[in-house]
Amino acid sequence: MTDFLHPYPPLQRGTLIKRYKRFFADILLDSGETVTAHCPNTGPMTGVCIPGSPVWVSESDNPKRKLRYTWEIIEVNDNQPTLVGVNTGLPNRVVYQALKQQAIAELSGYQEIRMEVPYGRDRKSRIDFLLSGGDRPIYVEVKNTTWVQGPLALFPDTVTTRGQKHLQELTDLVPAARAVMLYFINRDDCPEFAPGDSADVQYGKLFRAAISAGVEVLPCRFSVSPEGVRYRGLAQLKL
Repeated sequence: MTDFLHPYPPLQRGTLIKRYKRFFADILLDSGETVTAHCPNTGPMTGVCIPGSPVWVSESDNPKRKLRYTWEIIEVNDNQPTLVGVNTGLPNRVVYQALKQQAIAELSGYQEIRMEVPYGRDRKSRIDFLLSGGDRPIYVEVKNTTWVQGPLALFPDTVTTRGQKHLQELTDLVPAARAVMLYFINRDDCPEFAPGDSADVQYGKLFRAAISAGVEVLPCRFSVSPEGVRYRGLAQLKL
């Protein structure tokens, strides 16, 4: 038994050559083979997309896939050598396991977990998780976070009108429900978290307004290794 919330399948190590067209990454595997891997991250990947860095990829045997490999992890050296998860499809799966195990103390005491539930003023948005069975329902939105400045993890690393909308919609839920913005810090070298004001000034304003209105912020730290992902507790919130 391990305490991994997400055990990886066996990963192959290599070196990043380049990322391009958002979804492609050329990687030189340690075996000597150069492959094109799927890059499951649509964002700018600020600071975590440096050619020459060590990376790890998973391999699929699905014959219908166009690309056999998926880029999962990169090693960066902002403060010290640190492994960072780059697969943005992974955080919700990890959080789901954490919620099932009630590993996040601030989100314990409920009986039911539902995913992708319609909500918002026009009911066209979907909340990542809706927890029920406690005193009040808990709406949880998850944001993957990899950008850092010193000890600070920051979100977002680019202008995000979608993220701004999520903050406004969470604010509308209070006080009838608990509204939680969970930042999935996909690396273990950041003891603190703050909004990325320099990347999106409006997001920072809405972030602070949401907190004042009663939205809860949980900057959750995770450690990443080629074996799996573990939960490490909360980072300190800096406003």
